[in-house]
Amino acid sequence: MDEDNETFFSDFTLTGLFTNNKASGFLFSIICAIFFMAMIANGVMIFLIHMDPHLHTPMYFLLSHLSLIDMMYISTIVPKMLVDYLRDKRTISFIACTAQYFLYMGLVGAEFFLLGLMAYDRYVAICNPLRYSALMSPRICWIILASSWFGGTLDSFLLTPITMSLPFCASHKINHFFCEAPTMLRLACGDKVAYEMVMYLCCVVMLLIPFCVVLVSYTRVLTTVHQMKSAEGKKKAFATCSSHMMVVMLFCGAALYTYMLPQSYHTPIKDKVFSAFYTILTPLLNLLIYSLRNRDVTGAFRRVLARCQGPCGGTVGEF
Repeated sequence: MDEDNETFFSDFTLTGLFTNNKASGFLFSIICAIFFMAMIANGVMIFLIHMDPHLHTPMYFLLSHLSLIDMMYISTIVPKMLVDYLRDKRTISFIACTAQYFLYMGLVGAEFFLLGLMAYDRYVAICNPLRYSALMSPRICWIILASSWFGGTLDSFLLTPITMSLPFCASHKINHFFCEAPTMLRLACGDKVAYEMVMYLCCVVMLLIPFCVVLVSYTRVLTTVHQMKSAEGKKKAFATCSSHMMVVMLFCGAALYTYMLPQSYHTPIKDKVFSAFYTILTPLLNLLIYSLRNRDVTGAFRRVLARCQGPCGGTVGEF
């Protein structure tokens, strides 16, 4: 009983990213800048999509919620890390670690499902344009969104109790900058078979299935684009799909390494680099890739800016 109490009430120690004293200040500045840029840029994107009627389309409706998810999950990790550096404190309580783990798993899971369903949206738009309004109606869009959140939440409710109920008898030092699943598993002792089985099944559902949906959707899209006669249509469709594929490859590639590669291939440095990539950089890269040189977004920005020079207003579309 005393050992159980120690497990549940002892703090963990995070080694963090700022381990080199010479470079830690510079790294802190970079991560701080990325965090605020990601929060501001995603916030602006949500505002533009909400305010401009030209962006009240299924694709931008889903993109606005992708931005919201990115804002939420970068906020579960980076502020704690930055504050710990300023306070020179690297401890995290068992309750806080559990909450961070739960929120992170749920939000990342929701993003994976949403990216897969956004690929379906592009498939319908390019391969079945005449049926797009029916296949991507407001009702379908809300079902897609609800499915993404449900999948991520289910993932959290399955993995969090199993992970955090394991006895952490070896050490309470987490060689990472947040409470991530593989790192927590390495600290645990006892029977891990049930956890590993559930983790594997969750990874198949959360990672491989959305990834396969993306691959199938864009294979069909590229086949359709290749058959187009209009050079302008080909260029626009390819630009849109290539940006989506880039986001998925970057995000899924790092996550597949973290969760599906055998532990023998992992090292603490590699884990931190890959995790930093898809937890810190991806929320900013998503927005840059999706909106960079996007005429709809730049046009919306100009219209909203012009409108806000007088009394701010506007109508909210059906989404």
